[in-house]
Amino acid sequence: MLPLESAEGLTLLNARAEPVTRDGRRALRLHALDEVGPDDVVLALVAGLELADGEISVEVAGAPLPGAPAEMRGFIGVSFHVSADGSRSEDMYLRPDNGRAEDQLRRNHAVQYTSTPEYPWYRLRKEAPGQYEAYVDLQSGVWTPMRVKVSGTRAELYVNGGEQPTLIVRDLKHGAGTGLVALWAHRTTEAYFRNLVISPASRTSAR
Repeated sequence: MLPLESAEGLTLLNARAEPVTRDGRRALRLHALDEVGPDDVVLALVAGLELADGEISVEVAGAPLPGAPAEMRGFIGVSFHVSADGSRSEDMYLRPDNGRAEDQLRRNHAVQYTSTPEYPWYRLRKEAPGQYEAYVDLQSGVWTPMRVKVSGTRAELYVNGGEQPTLIVRDLKHGAGTGLVALWAHRTTEAYFRNLVISPASRTSAR
């Protein structure tokens, strides 16, 4: 487990990291670098560990930064099968501001799968409405456990300790693969992470 009380063991892309205490819990806050573009995300890659199949769990707290545009939702989550330069990945993230919105359509966009770079959220929403995002109860800025289970071309997202997945993706766009794991946030998000656990799937030798 990485408690994420410092940036040790992480490779930062478009980001800087700051150890903080939030709600009485030690955590790591990610900030975007000033030169990051308006549509860019920040990544903190776990150095030296590649994951094919397995599970990733982490606690996150995300909210829009003060002064962020009104359409920003506090985007925060994890990426897996990430290339070393961050240009290629599978991503699972939350939109905490949507979790308790009065607009039901916004609630239905509370969690999201994307595949970088070819399948951003807007392409998936246009080509397969409702298939790669779903509702779950979220609160902006509140610590939220999330867990991603990866097996072959399938990924499941579990939120708030639920026994059933909030979102099931059966066709990871990069296919079955391997790569790094990363903390993920949009540059407009006040993003906190703690207690990252990565559990590769056990492999049974042939007999």
